[in-house]
Amino acid sequence: MSTPHDDIQGWLRDRLGSLWGAPVTIQGMRRLSGGASRDTWSLDATTAGGSAQPLILRCDPLVKPSPEVMAREAAALSAAAKAGVPVPRLVDHGTGLGRAYLLMERVEGETIPRRLLRDERFAAVRPKLARELGRVLARIHSLPPAAVPDLPEADPLDHITSVYREFDDPRPAVELGLRWLSDHRPPSSRRACVVHGDFRNGNLMIDESGIRAVLDWELTHVGDPVEDLGWLCVKAWRFGSAEPAGGFGPREELLAGYAEIAGDRPSSAELHWWEVYGTLRWAVLCRMQADRFLSGAEQDVEYAVLGRKVCEQEYDVLLALGLVEPGTLPDVLDSRDDTAAAPPHDRPGADALLRSVQVFLTEETTGDPRLRFLSKVAANAVAIARREALLAPAHTEAHARRLAALGRRDDRELAEAIRDGAVDPGDPAVLVAVRGGVTDKLAVANPAYAAQAAR
Repeated sequence: MSTPHDDIQGWLRDRLGSLWGAPVTIQGMRRLSGGASRDTWSLDATTAGGSAQPLILRCDPLVKPSPEVMAREAAALSAAAKAGVPVPRLVDHGTGLGRAYLLMERVEGETIPRRLLRDERFAAVRPKLARELGRVLARIHSLPPAAVPDLPEADPLDHITSVYREFDDPRPAVELGLRWLSDHRPPSSRRACVVHGDFRNGNLMIDESGIRAVLDWELTHVGDPVEDLGWLCVKAWRFGSAEPAGGFGPREELLAGYAEIAGDRPSSAELHWWEVYGTLRWAVLCRMQADRFLSGAEQDVEYAVLGRKVCEQEYDVLLALGLVEPGTLPDVLDSRDDTAAAPPHDRPGADALLRSVQVFLTEETTGDPRLRFLSKVAANAVAIARREALLAPAHTEAHARRLAALGRRDDRELAEAIRDGAVDPGDPAVLVAVRGGVTDKLAVANPAYAAQAAR
């Protein structure tokens, strides 16, 4: 019986054979880990007597295909290459096996942020990357909108506000952030240009010499160029580093590199606005991915856990607005004796059983990179469930008291009051309720996140 893997490999053989005019052999095909929106494979394709061509195949998921987005991404790659942006060479794109695809050269290097930020082999190049990233962004922004046909264009704040409100899940911290963005929006006379839309650590192929390729152009659109600069500096993309520009260096280096090519240096106020915007945008995108799980469309553990990352971005919004300071949140799971049973049940108790599953998933060593990645995500899900079981009763009681002090029954009422101006967002009692709710959620979802440095 053939598998989906076999079907894709057979189709690739036929498609590349037609393109290259010779029989093709496909070897080393494997699905890559990460990437919640696309299926991605690495492979080598060889013609008789020829050398192996290292390739990457990206396909739309079967559940929610978007061929028009894939076509725009292909056009963006071609236009960016002409502008001197380092990108993978586009080999082919279209539809196959009932879904849209991109086929491109496989560029060698590293994309995993924690390796890029910590491994000794990147120590020499790391200090140079912030400035180099600024230069690359300036080249991307040299592209006029007409260079990539049919790019979407919308007011960014209106767009994320609309998407957020469609969830009908009002959140006080998000409402504070949206209100601040509306009140502090900087005037901009910059011309609209091609914006990458997801330019960040994790979507960059880097080796010891520098940036090899900018990846993942699916969110490309027409907009303000400072959006990309702010997105790169969002705290989530620093992966624990204190350096703002993707974890690699200071904002000043990023802006200096940008000015070298663009001839224009955005102000600190502009960049800060777009950082706050990007933080809220990531909160909304996490909630959007979680909705794929909550709606029942996809029961993938990755989408489920993304729903619990929203509070990290709520915390970062408060941090960016100066409403909270980095601090230490204790992890209730540390040094816990969880072996006691609940009579008449035997030992080990329920929490110890969950811990054993968490440890197993954390130490899963299967050779399949995708399964290894999802094992880590599943271990995180178990840890979240354990913390919630232990902390939820006290958190529920404490949050009810905070809300009662404001005359509100739940977060929905508080969020809507902030949105409508019925409460003063600077009221200390409002800030106590918002901070308390966010930090309680973070204490369950990822307590270590609260201590991560920020500048």
